[in-house]
Amino acid sequence: MNCPNCNRELVMTDRNGVEIDYCPGCRGVWLDRGELDKIIERSGQYIQSNSQKNHKDDKRDNDYHPHKKKKGFLGDLFDF
Repeated sequence: MNCPNCNRELVMTDRNGVEIDYCPGCRGVWLDRGELDKIIERSGQYIQSNSQKNHKDDKRDNDYHPHKKKKGFLGDLFDF
């Protein structure tokens, strides 16, 4: 299938169990039916699990690295 934006061929990738079609030219992301729902569900699970980890980890300030930023669930999902 071609990109509706720039007409280049879309590339399909599987990220966390979600098949994502993306365009290497314009970096557009195209989702099929139900895939956005899967992303929303998995991002909620990710946030929930990370909030539980942060409550357990009291020495977080000792592990502070100002130049290392965690991308999070959506950053990892859409990092092409």
